[in-house]
Amino acid sequence: MNTLSTGTSAIVQPETLALFVSDLHLSPDLPKTTEAFFGFLRDQTRKTKALYLLGDIFEYWAGDDDLEDPFHRAVIHKLRSVSDHGVSVYWIGGNRDFLVGEAFATACGMRRLSEPHVAEIAGKRVLLLHGDAQCTDDTAYMAFRSQVRDPEWQRAFLARSLAERKAIIGGMREGSRQAQRDKPMAIMDVNAGEIADLFEAYAVPLMIHGHTHRPQVHEHDGRVRHVLPDWDCDADVVRGGWIAMDADGELLRVNMAGCD
Repeated sequence: MNTLSTGTSAIVQPETLALFVSDLHLSPDLPKTTEAFFGFLRDQTRKTKALYLLGDIFEYWAGDDDLEDPFHRAVIHKLRSVSDHGVSVYWIGGNRDFLVGEAFATACGMRRLSEPHVAEIAGKRVLLLHGDAQCTDDTAYMAFRSQVRDPEWQRAFLARSLAERKAIIGGMREGSRQAQRDKPMAIMDVNAGEIADLFEAYAVPLMIHGHTHRPQVHEHDGRVRHVLPDWDCDADVVRGGWIAMDADGELLRVNMAGCD
C-alpha cells in the first residue's frame, strides 16, 4: 500500500481498476469542495473501470423529487458524464444521503448497492460499506439510525412536502452537531467487535469504508481495513482524498495537499 499527496488538482495516476471515495458532504455552501470533486471526476475517472461512492456524498438528501435543484443537477451531470464514458459507477448510501433512490441512480447512470457489499476486483474480494452501522458504541445514534432506516418511517417522511422535509433535516443536522460536541470521540468510531464479525461473516481479506473521518489503515489478524478521508476544501487546511486499486490489486491512498 502506497500513499501519495497532491494538490487539489491532482496529477492523473496510471490506469486503475477502481476508485473509492466517501464523505464529501457536498452542498452549495462548500463550492471549493464541489469543484475539487468535479476535478476528481474529470481527471481521475477517465483512467479507471469503476467508481465506488461509499456514502455521504451529499450533506443531506431529502428525496428524489429534488432532482431539479440546480446544485443537484450539476452533480448529476458530472456523474452521468463518468458513466457515459464507460465507467461503472456504484453507490452505497451514507447516514446523510441514505434516501437516494432509483430516480437519482438512473439519472446518474449508476447502480445502487446493498450494504455491506462484496466486490470482486483484481482477483480480490473487497468488503465495501459506509461504516455508520458499525458505530454501535454510540447507542443514541444507533437508535436514531434504526428509526430513519425503517421503511415505514421513510414512507411517512417522503410523503411530506419537500420544503417540510428540508426543514426537518435542518433541525436534525443542528441536533447532530450539538450531540457530537458532547460525545466522547471513542464512541463515534467503529466497534472492533463489529469489524471482526464482518471479516468473519464475509471471509474477505480487505475492507474499505468511510463515515468516521479518521483516515487510516488498520490490521486485523492479517486482514486489512482502509478508512477513507472526508473532504473539505473550503476550510483553511484542505483535506480529502481517495483510494485507487490497480490491476495487481495494489492500493494507492491519495491525499490532497494539506492532509496528513
